[in-house]
Amino acid sequence: MRVYLAPMEGVVDHLMRDMLTRVGGFDLCVTEFVRVVDQKLPHKTFFRLCPELHNGCKTPSGVPVKIQLLGQHPQWLAENALTAVELGSPGVDLNFGCPAKTVNKSKGGAVLLQYTQQLHDIVSAVRQAVPAHLPVTAKIRLGYEDKSLAIDNAIAIDEAGASELVVHARTKTEGYRPPAYWDWIKKIKAATRLPVIANGEIWNYEDALRCMADSGCDDLMIGRGALAMPNLAWHIRGEQAPMSWTDLSQLLIDYSGYEIFGDKGRYYPNRIKQWCGYLKRQYPQAETLFGAIRSLQKADDIVKVLRQSAHL
Repeated sequence: MRVYLAPMEGVVDHLMRDMLTRVGGFDLCVTEFVRVVDQKLPHKTFFRLCPELHNGCKTPSGVPVKIQLLGQHPQWLAENALTAVELGSPGVDLNFGCPAKTVNKSKGGAVLLQYTQQLHDIVSAVRQAVPAHLPVTAKIRLGYEDKSLAIDNAIAIDEAGASELVVHARTKTEGYRPPAYWDWIKKIKAATRLPVIANGEIWNYEDALRCMADSGCDDLMIGRGALAMPNLAWHIRGEQAPMSWTDLSQLLIDYSGYEIFGDKGRYYPNRIKQWCGYLKRQYPQAETLFGAIRSLQKADDIVKVLRQSAHL
């Protein structure tokens, strides 16, 4: 099986990709989306969101990173896709799944699932622009308000020449509320020729088994689950037990070093608290930790608490 790390806007940046791929078990990462409106973007935009371009578009531990684009105009997406691969991205991913209101209001992300022909036109234009040996992939949800176009959208993406399709098994309206409708992925898989990767509501080994059974997919993409259990990729492969709290505490300390001395150090207090919010799903100790750092604003004070947390 292949396990991909999902793109999560404002969460899975290059620092988190580095940290999670060092823990291991991932075959591919996808960047936060590069927003394309009505122009060809400067190279610095791609390097800002994907600094791995300086390293052969791989994380320091060697996991490939693919650039994701989000937008509505086929030709501008095509031109920026070509830039992405010329800079070194091993292909391009197209975001048709982002549920954020600000993105959807500007006709990007999941809102495009209402317009099957536009999906086709975007994928077709990007496929024509990107050299044939490099993949053009897409990520969709099952629909915007309902699932009525799920199959049509997948067929349109297939016929436009996509190489692979990731399906988040919920609509935009369903957001991130359980359950995920993995059985719909099986319907999409049956209706297209595309390799399909299942995504949504995979938190542990048992979820992964059910997802694969219900979706008919051998390959998975995980996002929030990997933040809640950093070695989830190994866990769902059946190769590791869930990471211990002691090991996780050390990981939090290591991550703190990345954040504090990285280019986003000023955001560190909020980022570590955000991560604790995900960890609370799998680790009751994270609730205690969050309570201890909730009001802290200085990085040194937070790291001091983290060092103590290994004994919780």
